[in-house]
Amino acid sequence: MLKLIIGNKRYSSWSMRPWVALTSTGVAFEEELIPLDQPGTAAELARRSPAGRVPVLVDGSLSIWDSLAICEYLHEKLPDAHLWPTDQAARAIARSVCAEMHSGFQALRNDLSCRIYPPSVPVPKAVPSEAAQKDIARITTLFAELRHKFGQSGPYLFGRFGIADAFYAPVAIGRFLTYDVPLAGAAKEYVAALAEHPAVRSWVVVVEARREGYEAHRETLRAPLHE
Repeated sequence: MLKLIIGNKRYSSWSMRPWVALTSTGVAFEEELIPLDQPGTAAELARRSPAGRVPVLVDGSLSIWDSLAICEYLHEKLPDAHLWPTDQAARAIARSVCAEMHSGFQALRNDLSCRIYPPSVPVPKAVPSEAAQKDIARITTLFAELRHKFGQSGPYLFGRFGIADAFYAPVAIGRFLTYDVPLAGAAKEYVAALAEHPAVRSWVVVVEARREGYEAHRETLRAPLHE
């Protein structure tokens, strides 16, 4: 069975991406959560991660680190899940937008830290800088353009839910919705659809129910396929 090692669900955006992608396939996997920013965190990560960071996917004797590398591996291991678009051009664009998220939008990351709060917890105020506003405009433009060009067959960026959606889920949920970033049109509709995807909801409800905890835990998970 695959095992995915992740950090806190409240704020580990890098963990959320492969977790949501893998959960969306309906394949059972073992989850191991390592609480971050604790006295023993560095030692725990060093034991499990070649890079000393989460996430890490373990498949037998093989360990894969980095969220994008993990998602690429899942695409190859689970071809029937179609985590990348089947069309070559769409697949190239999907990889491009994931790479842009993977390495870009630093101002947005700095100004609006990825956080998911239970409904009873007040959200701290955050005012995005001009640079972060440009990042937000770029992302919302991407949402609208991808939905228009590739999203006719479903409510997600390329129609069917895939890696691109998993990569933008932390921004949509842990930044745009958390900090009430104004959205309109296709971008607003897409974020609403993404928030209701079963794999995304499965991540969020753990935080909303205050079941995340601060001790490492393991559990076997299976999420329903989204149709």
